[in-house]
Amino acid sequence: MSIVRDAGAAIGPGAAATSDLAPLKGHRLALVLLLLAYTLSITDRMILSILFSPIKEEFGLTDTQLGLLGGLSFALLYATLGIPIARFADRGNRRMIIIISLTVFSVMTVLCGLAWGLISLIIFRIGVGIGEAGVNPSSQSIIADYFPPQRRAMAMSILVLGANFGMILGFISGGFISENYGWRAAMVAVGAPGVLLAVVMYFFLKDPPRGSFEQPAKTDVPPPIYVTAKFMWANRGMRHLIAASTVSAMLAYGMGQWLPAFFIRSHELTQSQVGMLMGLVFGLFGAAGALTGGKIADRLSIGGHHRVVWMIALTQMIGVPIMVLAFYASGFSLAVGLFILPAFLFNFYLGPSLALVQTLSPVRMRAVTAAIKMLCMNLVGLGLGPLLIGMLSDFLEPIYGENALRTALAFATALGFWAAFHFWLCGREILSASSPQVER
Repeated sequence: MSIVRDAGAAIGPGAAATSDLAPLKGHRLALVLLLLAYTLSITDRMILSILFSPIKEEFGLTDTQLGLLGGLSFALLYATLGIPIARFADRGNRRMIIIISLTVFSVMTVLCGLAWGLISLIIFRIGVGIGEAGVNPSSQSIIADYFPPQRRAMAMSILVLGANFGMILGFISGGFISENYGWRAAMVAVGAPGVLLAVVMYFFLKDPPRGSFEQPAKTDVPPPIYVTAKFMWANRGMRHLIAASTVSAMLAYGMGQWLPAFFIRSHELTQSQVGMLMGLVFGLFGAAGALTGGKIADRLSIGGHHRVVWMIALTQMIGVPIMVLAFYASGFSLAVGLFILPAFLFNFYLGPSLALVQTLSPVRMRAVTAAIKMLCMNLVGLGLGPLLIGMLSDFLEPIYGENALRTALAFATALGFWAAFHFWLCGREILSASSPQVER
């Protein structure tokens, strides 16, 4: 039996055979520690967006340069190094990879506060990306071994709450500290706690047995990276899932980096006010959306994983037009009210998409498949999302003036329709693969 058929055997209707299995002992502590590590990684990644205004003023930057700083400079090595690190995670010590990575990106964030110009800041941001490259694939692989398939979507959704908690922590603390003590102090303040967490994880994080809820692998040696990539490409459902997640990431990272600047320019908020707004509205409602999406996905997956991705496609379709209206709302209160539902719905895909990649992948490919997915999401999504919005804003400025960024963000929102199309195609392929086939 081929790898592709093995991986797809448990994803269709009636795939609930493992739904009564309990997670391994220690799963709660492991999930909490991995959640904290992911939270700090997002805090260190996203804090830059709340600091765009003072950094732009001090270094005299354009929106395109800010987009490069907030996106591609971080994403380039973060995305590409994730694959070789994940290859090692599929056969090595996942726990130590996470601990070392956490230490590196925390120290590099502190160094960002010492930058003396754009070039040095870009170099330190590249260092942050190098450090963060080892956290996500190893974390997802560990969680897949702590939780059975029918409970993974919720577990992954709890993990990705780190994105929202990190947003809350980064925006609120970054805005307050920057406004009162300067943007450099904000960088140092959010970077330092990661070193302490690395020490805690060294003593308390355990690496579970691989493939705890799957059939034993035929070999303990993970396949070469090109074999994993070939497997992913051969699985049409996986192809559309990666495409949908990548486009969703372009939208999410682009909005995350530029929404603070939008509120400062279009609604005249201060840094601390924007930080509070982004944390409480987008952070809290985004977290609620991630949890809700994971809970619904676990229930829908009992009848087949195609239902999960179709649910995500629907939420994307609903959120896009409402967000466009929010950008053009005449008053601040109306704009915030309109942003709430998209902030909630656009986070539905996070946990279920991560869980489905793990479920579709053979045990010894899990960290690498997660890394390849993250490569696409981050090199394209994080690397290009903020940069393209910044470039579009600069291009539209002669026409729209102070409304250029607002218009650029409204255009970018249409990416949600593109993502929804691929989620729908992913569900169709999963349903087709799970249907009985006539043997020839």
